[in-house]
Amino acid sequence: MGKDTQKTTILREFSSGGAVFKKEGSKILWLVAKNNPSQLYPKDIWRLQKGWMDDSKNGNFPGPISSGEIKATEEDLQKGALREVREEGGVVAKIIKKIGTSKHFINSTRGRVMKFVTYYLMEYVKDAPEGFGFETIKVKWLPTDEAVNQITYSNEKRILKEASELLASVV
Repeated sequence: MGKDTQKTTILREFSSGGAVFKKEGSKILWLVAKNNPSQLYPKDIWRLQKGWMDDSKNGNFPGPISSGEIKATEEDLQKGALREVREEGGVVAKIIKKIGTSKHFINSTRGRVMKFVTYYLMEYVKDAPEGFGFETIKVKWLPTDEAVNQITYSNEKRILKEASELLASVV
């Protein structure tokens, strides 16, 4: 074999989140959030709300469920999604239906990661009294086309389009 091959370990992570809508008269608006740029993520990123179901080491590493050591239950996924929507979006929401799971690769400080994110269609209930957390700098409620255009990553654009189609079938 001419070249040395080096086996690269790919870590797995599991997260959950939501595509949150609210009705304003006859319009449907979607919640999108802008990240608070950091050393790890210095660029402006508009996103849906998502994250680990559990963490370890003061939030710096995924916990046993999010790292796949323990298989996530549907309850784990839903609780994590509701918490992330509250933390990153600053809202309380209720789950309407599961949208599906997105798979993508990221580079992290721990290496190459294959990330699985289970998303739920959620309906806005009220603003969380504490507002959004430190990971978010701004949120917007936008009509579907504007929200899709605002979101940075193509996999989340696809999830939002699927959420909009799912919403049309359940209302």
